Amino acid sequence: MNEPLWRPSEERRKAANLTAFMNQAGERWGAAFGDYEALYDWSVREPEKFWLSMWDFAAIIAETQGQRVVVDGDKMPGAQWFPDARLNYAENLLRRRDGGDAMVFWGEEKVRRRLSFAELHGQVSRFAQALKARGIGEGDRVAGYLPNMPETIVAMLAATSLGAIWSSCSPDFGAQGVLDRFGQIAPKALIAAEGYYYGGKQLDCLDKLRQVLPGLPSVETVIIVAYTRERADLDGLSGAEHYSDVIAEQPGGEIDFVSLPFNHPLFIMFSSGTTGVPKCITHGAGGTLIQHIKEHVLHTDIKENDRVFYFTTCGWMMWNWLVGALASKATLLLYDGAPFHPDGNVLFDYADAEAMTLFGTSAKFIDAANKAGVAPIKTHRLENLRGMASTGSPLAPESFEYVYREVKKDLHLASISGGTDIISCFALGNPLAPVWPGELQARGLGMRVDVFDDDGNAIRGEKGELVCTAPFPSMPVSFWNDGDGAKYRAAYFERFPGIWHHGDYVALTEHDGMIIYGRSDAVLNPGGVRIGTAEIYRQVEQMAEVEEAICVGQDWQGDVRVVLFVRLREGLAIDDELVNRIRARIRAECTPRHVPARVIQVADIPRTRSGKITELAVRAVIHGQEVKNQEALANPEALDLYAGLDALSK
Repeated sequence: MNEPLWRPSEERRKAANLTAFMNQAGERWGAAFGDYEALYDWSVREPEKFWLSMWDFAAIIAETQGQRVVVDGDKMPGAQWFPDARLNYAENLLRRRDGGDAMVFWGEEKVRRRLSFAELHGQVSRFAQALKARGIGEGDRVAGYLPNMPETIVAMLAATSLGAIWSSCSPDFGAQGVLDRFGQIAPKALIAAEGYYYGGKQLDCLDKLRQVLPGLPSVETVIIVAYTRERADLDGLSGAEHYSDVIAEQPGGEIDFVSLPFNHPLFIMFSSGTTGVPKCITHGAGGTLIQHIKEHVLHTDIKENDRVFYFTTCGWMMWNWLVGALASKATLLLYDGAPFHPDGNVLFDYADAEAMTLFGTSAKFIDAANKAGVAPIKTHRLENLRGMASTGSPLAPESFEYVYREVKKDLHLASISGGTDIISCFALGNPLAPVWPGELQARGLGMRVDVFDDDGNAIRGEKGELVCTAPFPSMPVSFWNDGDGAKYRAAYFERFPGIWHHGDYVALTEHDGMIIYGRSDAVLNPGGVRIGTAEIYRQVEQMAEVEEAICVGQDWQGDVRVVLFVRLREGLAIDDELVNRIRARIRAECTPRHVPARVIQVADIPRTRSGKITELAVRAVIHGQEVKNQEALANPEALDLYAGLDALSK
């Protein structure tokens, strides 16, 4: 395509936070930034100046900042950012105290609530006092087994105000999945909901909690949040208390924020865990805060009083990312439940009802809305919506086109990508630049991102490994229980010593954007040629008959052959004619190497609880290998569909 799908108006460019930052930083350092590329180049050449400018632009609240920005800046891992600073993450998110909406909450069609900034501050104060009274303090772990609801954010802010470390997973996790995560970090307190709603159904959590608690001997405090019923029976949960009682017993008032080092552990996040027990990735308070503000304010153009939505559970890092928007004095629009209940319009209904300014979702949701014929441009006003963000998997060019055709024409659509590993993004939006189909607009400011070939040489316009060649503040401070850092180094620095190897298969474009072709470990390798799975998905999922697909490499006769599994529209059955059309399309639009040797219909495709399809798990099953941690999957029963298939034996 020779023309972009969208260009920002001159009015939008002038009003963008990024423009103000460029002017402010340029004046401060005697530099001229004519465009984003110039600013990006400066941000990675002069990281101390950039991050110091970001600190001031973000108006970070700190007891001390200190003179030093980075120590050992040539070491990765090993660099120390703002080593003299002392701050509190929760204090920076609770800077507003007025009567405006801090949060709006929709729990499907069952629950509608809102909480003002003043009310949020009051609840955090009371809950922090309650946790402190129960012995929770600096360094203790507080775990949340909760939906994406206001009390989850209250609990996180209360815990982190005390210097405790927050970790969470969503209530759809089974008992073993919870134990695989929380069992590694020995939480002192566990906050859980008594139930939740999904697809119109009321689901119970207390039975699972009764199975979980015996496996968490470290837990001394259990607090139950009411969601689906006002006061659940806590029988069998010895010592458990109701959240409403715990809040009521405290007077509230000012919050005594504990001032802590920049790298003090804030969150323990978990890898997907589909190939073993999840890694416990520990992120620091200061790095998380400054990185999220940078991404929100500069890359996503979030402003005070904006109303920010991201469809997520609190078992996915996008929950942590969303919550950070409170530091920009924005309102959080929380949704918990099925995104297509009762139909595909519900999230767009929410956008209209609550004057949403940023609509964040997954590539899968956008693709599903397209296939379902959802056309909010015809049915909704979306008059306040300025931006849309997509992550979770690569956003296909056709999905970009769908958004501008059927959602809204004047919209900054940003495909963003990073991960739990960095609790942020390597590539994301640029509100000053055009949007090109299939491309992430820009590498993140302050992130020295590059693409390497197999020999570690930087390449341009070719597919290779996504790397980051210099330290950045939101690198993990450690893996939990990894005393000598061996697991941490092995995870990111083994392939290219001293270079962060992220595991994405990507290319930089002529627009200085990025295209993601899939995960490196899922790349297909027939005849020694590397093929990204996203290239195949893009073609096959455009076909009307195909709902979704998953593609893996099968070891076969000394080589690798491509096997494509497809889930078809309800009521359809695969036949030779459809197989031939699938193969012909892939051959014509990709290469003969991309053409699958086998195309097989399946009833379901396994995915993680954050919605990502799991090529590695399917590949293990078709090779007769054990999938070690099925609790990480939202639908582990789907794996049975791939075992012992006759079509794969010939």
